[in-house]
Amino acid sequence: MASVTITGVTKSFGDVQVLQEFSQKFEDGEFITLLGPSGCGKTTMLRLIAGFEKPTSGEIYIGDRPVSGKDNFVSPEKREIGMVFQSYAVWPHMNVYDNIAYPLKIKKTSKKEIDERVTQALKTVHLEQYKDRFPSELSGGQQQRVALGRALVAHPEILLLDEPLSNLDAKLRVSMRVRITQLHQELKTTMIYVTHDQVEAMTMGDRITVMRSGKIMQVDTPLNLYHYPANKFVAGFIGSPTMNLIDGELKEENGKIYFSLDGTLIEILGEKANKLKSHVGKRVTFGIRPENIAVTEKEDSISKKGKVSVVEQMGNEEYIYFSLGNYQLTCRMNVEGIDDLSNQKVEKVFRFDTTKAHIFDIETEENISL
Repeated sequence: MASVTITGVTKSFGDVQVLQEFSQKFEDGEFITLLGPSGCGKTTMLRLIAGFEKPTSGEIYIGDRPVSGKDNFVSPEKREIGMVFQSYAVWPHMNVYDNIAYPLKIKKTSKKEIDERVTQALKTVHLEQYKDRFPSELSGGQQQRVALGRALVAHPEILLLDEPLSNLDAKLRVSMRVRITQLHQELKTTMIYVTHDQVEAMTMGDRITVMRSGKIMQVDTPLNLYHYPANKFVAGFIGSPTMNLIDGELKEENGKIYFSLDGTLIEILGEKANKLKSHVGKRVTFGIRPENIAVTEKEDSISKKGKVSVVEQMGNEEYIYFSLGNYQLTCRMNVEGIDDLSNQKVEKVFRFDTTKAHIFDIETEENISL
């Protein structure tokens, strides 16, 4: 096992810079997810770690060993890494056993050791009974497990996974997500996992590196990213349904701090109010998660009328879509239901738990309420 240290790495293709000053240390045995929208640079970073690309500047270390830098470059096959690709990349003319054995055969490992390692890998990925089958006889999930077994059979110090579940159906994604997490717990291998799916990132990673346009936006545990987003992008990217984001102004009246949306005042409660006093008069973005809004009976300083447009029944909870001013907001409640709204638009009073709200500077997009 080994850590990965990335220092000031940039990457450009021609005049296009796809990575900007990436610096992070991924600890030995950690499960790291690189999360972000398509084109943010996460797969490029994975390819740099693997040695499939050379950085434009900066250095990469695996453990204490420099593998990419100005004066050195270690080829992929000498980096002690395993790689799992989005497309599975299993050999169609080889059966499961031979696919998994392939990395050992090209290293001229003895037949006895190959058999021992492949047998263990087959057990690890639960494919013992399929060892003689060919990829065309396997499901997508089984083919992905072949790719996992092949990556693990050489006992890599680091396992790199590039959106390995994106080609699977929803049910298979869940079962494979669980299996990969179990493998990490069993093997304690350092894993770096690229995904654009926040559910995968939130449920699998010890820490998540959120990326946007080649930049690191925030690195933290899943729960800290959810509850304490450093900026508007992270707040809007993490969470489903997404955080409600409303532009307005901070005002102070009678010593109290309010968020003003076209004259509608919502009081900011708790310690956040004290933190925001120096920002009174500024244009800001008010952010609040759907579960921190609830239907209530009476209007007050944190409860305002909104017009309901749609109610989605999700079984044990409801998503209520309503308008406040010119904004469409979402409320999520664990209730059996409210009045039948299928044939009419009605007004309800919505309570905003502003102790859990976030305020973002409208220009820098930084969270000024933490």
